[in-house]
Amino acid sequence: MTVEMTTDYGFPVVPADIGQETNDGILNIHKPDGWTSHDVVKRVRSILGIPKVGHAGTLDPHATGVLPILVGKGTRIAQHLIQWDKEYSAVLRLGQATDTQDAWGTVLKETSTDGLTPDLVCDALMEFQGVIQQVPPMFSAVKVGGQPLYKKARKGECVERTPKTVTIHKIEILKALLPVVSFTVACSKGTYIRTLCADIGEVLEVGGHLESLQRTRVGPLHIGEAINVESLEKVKTLQEVESAFWGLDQALLHFPIVEVQGDDVRKVLHGNAIPWVRVLEASVSGQNEHTEGVPVRVKDQRGRLLALGLGPVSVSGDRYLKIETVLL
Repeated sequence: MTVEMTTDYGFPVVPADIGQETNDGILNIHKPDGWTSHDVVKRVRSILGIPKVGHAGTLDPHATGVLPILVGKGTRIAQHLIQWDKEYSAVLRLGQATDTQDAWGTVLKETSTDGLTPDLVCDALMEFQGVIQQVPPMFSAVKVGGQPLYKKARKGECVERTPKTVTIHKIEILKALLPVVSFTVACSKGTYIRTLCADIGEVLEVGGHLESLQRTRVGPLHIGEAINVESLEKVKTLQEVESAFWGLDQALLHFPIVEVQGDDVRKVLHGNAIPWVRVLEASVSGQNEHTEGVPVRVKDQRGRLLALGLGPVSVSGDRYLKIETVLL
């Protein structure tokens, strides 16, 4: 019997299926300091001997913590994972602004922090809770004119960037030994903690930069269950790493299930749409008769995950289960 729990953020938590015979899924890797996200991908690919390995959610080289590594067919569901929100533990140094917004850049300005108090800093942080606008930093992978911003920044260029809407769900100070402030933040995808630190410094009129960063959660993946690369080298199968490895079905638990049977199984595996009237268990949670295109997991009667789909989708007056990604 499987006991299903839910985190404070609504993500189901279940133990890994130790008996599964597949290496398709997500590895919760604890990225070390000094490694790029691509360094981790290359190392995991070498350890597992699996050509298809990717990642969801880049971490800067000096940031540590949770890095979701997509293995095998796990690479096919990347677009559904990048929507996950995230949590970080960060250290902000006030009084210094740098060109990279972190401790590894060139100091552009230094300002005395003698007039600051923990209460003033707390008030400044609270200004950023909720829906905010962020301008992506020049030293980032965001592309402008087809080229990553960091390449332009390395040439000394500075270009206009379009602000992006992000959400700070929660921000909380852990310790304020000024000019250094430790805090935690839960935020939406696309949030730059470096930029958040720089913007807090601007509000306080002293400048600031990110001194250190650890990502403690990505969606349902928590740092307490992450595995480091050295430990991964010692296992023979991914099933041995237990809670650090999530199969495809586990990773997609937030999508409701629909079921197909008979020849429709074969059609689904070929990417063919299925008439909605033939779909079993088609009462998708939260759906009414006017709802269109709900993301669903498509399974057969044996419980095998066949694909990700959208349903119902109207075509010429008829309703269908549209297959988006075949997973079997």
